[in-house]
Amino acid sequence: MTDKYKIIVNPTSGRGNGARIIPQLEQCLQTHGVDFELVRTERPLHAIELAQQAAQDGFGVVVGVGGDGTANEVVNGLMLAKLAGADRTAMGMLPAGRGNDFVYGIGMPDGLEDGCRVLAQGYKRRIDIGHVKGGLFPDGRYFGNSLGIGFDAVVGFEAVKMTWLTGFPSYLVAALKTIFLYYNAPKLEIAYDGQVITMPTLMLSVMNGRRQGGAFMMSPQSRNDDGLFDLCIAEGVSRRRIFTLIPHFFKGSQFSQSEIKFGQTDKLVVTAVSGILPAHADGETLCTDGNQLTIELLPNQLDVICPADKIAA
Repeated sequence: MTDKYKIIVNPTSGRGNGARIIPQLEQCLQTHGVDFELVRTERPLHAIELAQQAAQDGFGVVVGVGGDGTANEVVNGLMLAKLAGADRTAMGMLPAGRGNDFVYGIGMPDGLEDGCRVLAQGYKRRIDIGHVKGGLFPDGRYFGNSLGIGFDAVVGFEAVKMTWLTGFPSYLVAALKTIFLYYNAPKLEIAYDGQVITMPTLMLSVMNGRRQGGAFMMSPQSRNDDGLFDLCIAEGVSRRRIFTLIPHFFKGSQFSQSEIKFGQTDKLVVTAVSGILPAHADGETLCTDGNQLTIELLPNQLDVICPADKIAA
């Protein structure tokens, strides 16, 4: 093995799960002969700095250990390094967080032992990366798995507040809570591929991956290497109808329902005509009350470590 690995652990992910697994993680990596340096994040956005510096220092692989927020920061750090000319570093990810949807999207296994084995094998494939401008990030922020506007963004905001639950149950409880907090859909203008859709919109999910919230299959056929976002657009509906729609998102059958629209594009602009525009990228807050977002897919951007059978998957 020739690559040097930088392991970036978020010790607070998964209600402290990131910190708890460090001894087992180090032993597992050593068993598989991985040449690595491990560092813990100390504050929000720290993983961006650490990943960017690691790429500029010549590490062959940067591995995030945490949830989707950690994955998002590593993606942003590696993309910033790429802009600065350091574009030879691949990304790995081990799950230790709440949703772990990025890990699911790149095909990594859930278990630590299996994940370390895949990291050691070092198989890679290249994926697309999303970029969004607006809200708290007028200069832009990258995302690897998904961007959500409306209902699913508020679900994420509520899930983060829960200190007594983690994983998928926290998202389910948050979804039920959000039904009562956020069911008057804002009127949005969604412009893409020469068309403009203007309507009350409960939710707009812009998917590079397939899943959000640990179990919600927002776009079950999506590919993160096809140069296109998959769009899941939900019309404004009643509270009662939201309850009946939620099970479809577990099964990925929501596009059979008349209120749910599907689309594909590599760029879109979303504007709040009335109401507000709460939004997240990979579960990280973009804005709680913004008014416009410009979202673009950047094809063929980042090498990720994955199992051998996922290279052509």
